[in-house]
Amino acid sequence: MPFTQLGLSDEIVRAVREQGYTTPTPIQTQAIPAVLAGGDLLAGAQTGTGKTAGFTLPILQLLKDGPKSTPSKSRPVRALILAPTRELAAQVEESVRVYGKYLNLRSAVIFGGVSINPQIELLKRGVDILVATPGRLLDHMQQRTIDLSRIEILVLDEADRMLDMGFIRDIRRVLAALPANRQNLLFSATFSDEIKALADGLLNTPATIEVARRNSTVDTIEQKVHPVDRNRKHPLLSHLIKTRNWFQVLVFTRTKHGANRLVEQLGKDGISALAIHGNKSQGARTKALSEFKDGKLQVLVATDIAARGIDIDQLPHVVNYDLPNVPEDYVHRIGRTGRAGAVGEAVSLVCVDEHDLLKNIEKLIKRTLPREVIAGFEPDPNATPQPIQLRSGNGGGRRQPQPKKPAASAASGASTKSGGAPKPPAKNQPATKASLLHRAGNRGR
Repeated sequence: MPFTQLGLSDEIVRAVREQGYTTPTPIQTQAIPAVLAGGDLLAGAQTGTGKTAGFTLPILQLLKDGPKSTPSKSRPVRALILAPTRELAAQVEESVRVYGKYLNLRSAVIFGGVSINPQIELLKRGVDILVATPGRLLDHMQQRTIDLSRIEILVLDEADRMLDMGFIRDIRRVLAALPANRQNLLFSATFSDEIKALADGLLNTPATIEVARRNSTVDTIEQKVHPVDRNRKHPLLSHLIKTRNWFQVLVFTRTKHGANRLVEQLGKDGISALAIHGNKSQGARTKALSEFKDGKLQVLVATDIAARGIDIDQLPHVVNYDLPNVPEDYVHRIGRTGRAGAVGEAVSLVCVDEHDLLKNIEKLIKRTLPREVIAGFEPDPNATPQPIQLRSGNGGGRRQPQPKKPAASAASGASTKSGGAPKPPAKNQPATKASLLHRAGNRGR
């Protein structure tokens, strides 16, 4: 079914075609008509399935003919899209801008790490579609620089990640400020018990869409485990990159400190690498991501939270330098490769400390990952596991309840005629999320 048969206007279809797309993905085929019907929606889709266009396109269609109520002198915010991180928020707003380029709509993105004053000026001039991270949106609400009383559509994007980051209290404060009569769209990579509870309280008899098997990994991704001693991970990674001529390699580490150290080590090996994590300035993060997307940077090292919003066509290699402490994060990580039918490779460097983590991942994805020992990097069969230590505030953004398994944001705002490409899980104990509410307050700001 082409986009022309989904109920979208000629202006929107034209903008989509200019991005090189004529056929919607499965999530778009189901979500677009459901959103256009006006009801609430609960959608489950993995990263890379086209979910962003699945909600931005119908929102543009619903809003293009003007507000339902009498328009005021300044444009009211009519659609609010909440995203967990700065990078993802910027990506979503870019999608709105690109697809709405032929419509008389304005969009803006607001998040922390940059001055709030330019954002205040943007909001004063009027915005139809606002993309925001929870923390910075609350800043505006507290300063009374935003009016949410005219919201017609609310989107919670990557809702599972927002819960994992401790944003549930912030989300509830935002919900309390919105009009009761609105359309709610909840998108999540997984349907955990926490997500179901949130949906039950937010959505009114929603349509439900789940385009991929829960917690599954795509078939186009070649997954492999390389057993290695903990102190030989860096030499092995350099060896793989050089001998296999890898470029555009996204590497995940468990901590910010580990990311920085790995970048230094790779640099000494003659491999260009930069890190993105919460301690990096917004300018540094934007520069690193831009160079990586443009192919100027060979390796991008990231923590889980900072990597949200990385959306690159045909990313060939994802490396788990450290296995994630939450199994669902493995699915999130490797989902950045093998998109749109392209073949991708996901490699995990696993030491003896991580054997239990690997078992949990394999249990989740319901498959045993093939092991391949690289010659010259054979692990010591007599090595004993050591506890995985994490400092508070690590890049993974989570703290596990048991010591044995500790848990391992692009411009100040944009306001243009609105309009990337049709781009296209984690269950912690409630007590763990509650413990994160206070210290997670600055994330997503």
